[in-house]
Amino acid sequence: MSWQLTDDVEEFRRVADRYLARDAARNTVLLTVTESLRQGGGGGVSQGPALFGWWREAEGAEVTGAFMRTPPQPPFLGPMSDSVAKELAAVLRSVDAAPEVSGVRGETPAAEAFADAWTGGAGNWRTTEGMRLFRLGELTPVRPAPAGRARLAVAADVPLVARWMIAFDIDVHESVTRDYTVVAAQRIAEERLLLWELDGEPVSMAGRSLLIAGQIRVAPVYTPAPLRGRGYAGAVTAAVSRNALDAGAEQVLLYTDTANPTSNALYQRLGYRHIADYALLDLSGGE
Repeated sequence: MSWQLTDDVEEFRRVADRYLARDAARNTVLLTVTESLRQGGGGGVSQGPALFGWWREAEGAEVTGAFMRTPPQPPFLGPMSDSVAKELAAVLRSVDAAPEVSGVRGETPAAEAFADAWTGGAGNWRTTEGMRLFRLGELTPVRPAPAGRARLAVAADVPLVARWMIAFDIDVHESVTRDYTVVAAQRIAEERLLLWELDGEPVSMAGRSLLIAGQIRVAPVYTPAPLRGRGYAGAVTAAVSRNALDAGAEQVLLYTDTANPTSNALYQRLGYRHIADYALLDLSGGE
């Protein structure tokens, strides 16, 4: 058989759900983004027609690969072999996706295989971002804890949380990719965002995804630049991790930037353990 494509998120989840749930940690982004789309978009998860796909070796066989593309984001690859990733590149070219695909994100080996197939080989693409996926083992809050306390964000915090989400997005993506007033309001209403507060003033925040297939992903974690280095991010991350466990998560996950040794070390001190490395690759023309 090969790749099957759809623009219907419900069809994608119906067909691919067993595959996604089998390794919910490595499929966390596919699970959380498609769930947000099912619930109405979540503040602009996709800013154009989305595309989804699944791979089977033969008709009637189990799904063993999946991807999504939610503009303006590049295709995001779930766990798959290099050969399946190369086949996906060929399929996307055949459906006139070429003008819209200037990058790819996924576990590093599969993303690089896709990039080689798309561009004609190494040297014709470049890595623009490296991410590391961690899973929580035993939660170990950093001691001594910084001054202050964690609390759930409330409706009155929406403007502040939205501003901080925008700042986080600019730090990571150098652009604003969603309507963060909507995102902040939804996260707060669902009790999925915590603030670290000092003397009544918020100094850091951490949010989390919905509980899907037993997993919750922590994101975003943000502290304004003037307040960094004081332990607030570690404290609020530990608090939101506990919140995720209390919500029933069997696996609590988070991504870090491989270029940020401070955050990588911090999350490991909290009890997070490395699962896999991911890359965002620019396919527009090498170095």
